[in-house]
Amino acid sequence: MLTLTRTATGLRLFVICLVAVSVSLPMAWISLGKLALFIGCLTYLAFLLLRGVSDAVVSELWSARIILFILSAFALSLIWSEAPPDIALLAFTKHSKLIEIAMLVILIRNAREARMALLAFFASQAIFILSSWVMASGFRVPWATSALTPQMQYVVYSTYLDQTLIFSAAAAVFWHLRQYWKAASWLAIALAVGAITNNLFLQEGKTGYLSTLAVLTLAVMWEIPQKWRVAILVLTPTLIGIAMYVGSVKFQSKVTQIMSESHNYSTQGDNASSSGFRLHAWRRSLQAIAEQPLTGHGVGSWTQSVKRIEGEAANRVFGNSPSSNPHQEFLLWAVELGIGGMMLLLIFIAALVRDALHFEVPVRRATLSVVAVMVVGCMFNSSLYDALIGDFFSVTLGLLLALGLRRKDNGINFGSRSNLRIPA
Repeated sequence: MLTLTRTATGLRLFVICLVAVSVSLPMAWISLGKLALFIGCLTYLAFLLLRGVSDAVVSELWSARIILFILSAFALSLIWSEAPPDIALLAFTKHSKLIEIAMLVILIRNAREARMALLAFFASQAIFILSSWVMASGFRVPWATSALTPQMQYVVYSTYLDQTLIFSAAAAVFWHLRQYWKAASWLAIALAVGAITNNLFLQEGKTGYLSTLAVLTLAVMWEIPQKWRVAILVLTPTLIGIAMYVGSVKFQSKVTQIMSESHNYSTQGDNASSSGFRLHAWRRSLQAIAEQPLTGHGVGSWTQSVKRIEGEAANRVFGNSPSSNPHQEFLLWAVELGIGGMMLLLIFIAALVRDALHFEVPVRRATLSVVAVMVVGCMFNSSLYDALIGDFFSVTLGLLLALGLRRKDNGINFGSRSNLRIPA
């Protein structure tokens, strides 16, 4: 019996660490980690059900409850979705990645396991960050899968958008949790600085600049006396923004590009540019929301809704794909679920903030920083809906929530109908 328990514990820890590492790897590994997480968590829940044991501590997380409500709302909208059944189911699956947060919290049993998972996350993120710097030094790393175009030459996997958001969030986690690994705190600081510097001077993502700015502003604000924090919250992003504009040619060009593209769209209706397309997609999204403000058009229906409104030029503007998004998470949820969908996303963010405020200071700050990066991503992209970056946010938040919850609980205060403790 003891051997069986140890084997089960070892497998559970392997799944947790695999998932933690997978978000620093290409999409195939993320899919593998996700599959292992779903199977592992369902197996573990079945085991707890058979034993008549419940983990009462997990129910303390408001975010876990909200996630279940969100997925129920998307599932219910399958009934009236305007999208073809296969597209609607695909969209529901993509929204369902949020359940990874709750599954990680369930599988991670105590603070020690949470630290082990975060150590695996740290190690894989360190390799990820260093790989980009190796590429910037003129060398090719064999595991890099990004296209070697001018915009992607320092991108290890996926796109510069995903990488800059990941680096911003990872930098915050490294910085705020540095004290948990005192012997390697200098390495955590160096990696945080390396990730931020990479975003500012090597990458071109506009959203990446904003997420970096958010992380830096919060880090500075938390390091000063509380009476000055409101002033710093306003002053810091202004000063950093000026410094970025003066010190980074890439940043200057992006600011100019945004202003030019936005002006061209407002005056000429030019939606072929990056900013022009976003503005046009947002406009069509608002029109779709106005058509069905209460129930929305159903999960997976964004493309069908805006193409119908666009008319004959739909495929030229939005492409031939039957499944796309408006590059804005809040509008995506509102088109699919109505105004209530947008409110659900805001409630989910508020629940994450509420949960984080109950944690120890380092975990609280790391979690709030990742939430801030996620919100920035959702303002200009569908960052929770998209593959890879959505999984990254789900896994990272799951690890941080588990650490905060289990450090608070010490892994022993579990409720149970039969007064049994959950086996290790």
